Amino acid sequence: MDLTAKARLLGATLLLSSAGYALPAWATDAKQLALEIEPKVIQWRRDLHQHPELSNREFRTGKLIATHLRSLGLEVQTGVAHTGVVAMLRGGKPGPLIALRADMDALPVTEKVDLPFASKATDSYRGQSVGVMHACGHDTHVAMLMGVAENLVQLKDSLAGDVMFIFQPAEEGAPEGEEGGAELMLKQGLFAERKPQQVFGMHVTSSLPSGVIGVRAGPAMASEDSFTIEVTGRQTHGSRPWNGVDPIVASAQIINGVQTIISRQVDVTKAPAVVSFGAINGGIRSNIIPDRVELIGTIRSFDQQMRADIKLKLAEMSSLLAKSVGASATTEIHQGYPVLVNNPELVAQMKPVLASVVGDARLIEPGLITGAEDFAYYALEAPGMFFFLGVTPEGQDPKTAASNHSPEFYVDEAALRVGVEAMTKVAMTALGARP
Repeated sequence: MDLTAKARLLGATLLLSSAGYALPAWATDAKQLALEIEPKVIQWRRDLHQHPELSNREFRTGKLIATHLRSLGLEVQTGVAHTGVVAMLRGGKPGPLIALRADMDALPVTEKVDLPFASKATDSYRGQSVGVMHACGHDTHVAMLMGVAENLVQLKDSLAGDVMFIFQPAEEGAPEGEEGGAELMLKQGLFAERKPQQVFGMHVTSSLPSGVIGVRAGPAMASEDSFTIEVTGRQTHGSRPWNGVDPIVASAQIINGVQTIISRQVDVTKAPAVVSFGAINGGIRSNIIPDRVELIGTIRSFDQQMRADIKLKLAEMSSLLAKSVGASATTEIHQGYPVLVNNPELVAQMKPVLASVVGDARLIEPGLITGAEDFAYYALEAPGMFFFLGVTPEGQDPKTAASNHSPEFYVDEAALRVGVEAMTKVAMTALGARP
């Protein structure tokens, strides 16, 4: 049966994308709406970029989002997980609920990019005055999802279901002593009344050329756990080490020995993992052996069972290695984000949709990313898909471009239209606005 006959049979008009996939007629509408709203998205992004706010302090950002969503006639809830905004769009036909998420917070980074809308903001972070910058692109995520919301409102009659828009604070981590982010939103009952059938998120990245989309099925981003190991010895004069117990030597044994957890004690053919030490704190003079050393570091993995095993082995090995030289070691694990797993069936369903936006050649499968993302919590509750949008300008090598979290992180705003179109099409496909 040819496409025209099939379209008549289904009561819809089908189009062929540049990638050769059969697309419903609304695909043209989504592309046109993305073009039309592009100036507003860029304006929102620049305003947000110029006025960044740290985690759990996104008060101005939340107010801007809520005002826009209310102007669209959506049901809006504010103050979720401190500063988050959640809005509901009711489709024109009955159907399931899906969720679209954007994160809102900036980083304690002083901007070095020469832009007319560069951030001059400062704030207090861990007791220090710091510059504040959207160095990870969350300003673009908010602006794009605001644009998607406006577009879907215009197309709502074709939606067989509802859309929950999640504007989430504190993805970069809540301040010390506070809760926040996706975990707190869920704890406060985000999905309690009605759980979405699918949840989607998008993140800009300098590691891809502008407008290229990357998505990977299965484990995509690592879990993240930090740890503190306190090594205790007995202080003595550096000239008479036999009169004490040297926690520095014990720490050296631990640092070297722990590396064998990855190289010898876990199945790295199943999934990669990393244990890294980030700081060693202990001692004050060249001729005093201290009584205590603190080691801090991070664990990254892509398998939940492997993650648990590494944490157990880290604590056990640290204690035994310290004991072998007469010291003691206590390990404290600070549990972070879980493994971000993209639902394979959902990714398979949406790949043709993403390809219709950028073409087959510009839809890639990225490698495993050892960075972490708290979108992973949503994907534990419902089938999820998290994809990446390249923002490094044409003519610049993404391999040498300033990375996310850099004070020189730069976004090619031409990519934002691509992100709006992609998320709009994903949402409409998920809600049956297709033959």
